[in-house]
Amino acid sequence: MNVRQTIGWNLRRLRVAKGLSQERLALGADIDRSYVGRVERGAENVTVATLEALADILQVHVSALFLEIEEGGSKPPPLRSGRKPKAS
Repeated sequence: MNVRQTIGWNLRRLRVAKGLSQERLALGADIDRSYVGRVERGAENVTVATLEALADILQVHVSALFLEIEEGGSKPPPLRSGRKPKAS
């Protein structure tokens, strides 16, 4: 797995674990939602500033986005579709 795919895999894993949609993550990081999708698919070469913004929203250190993925690991599950309740 290349570095872009590793970042994308970890981004999706962390985002789903926090219960954030791509849209909510993008809004918090001040980037486009479609960009988040491309990063998660490993199709974008992400800048350090964007990695910092994403990690900040996910409340993790940037290094968490670079964790090695186990061989044969299953893809992180998608979130349930539909609107999420607003955070209080």
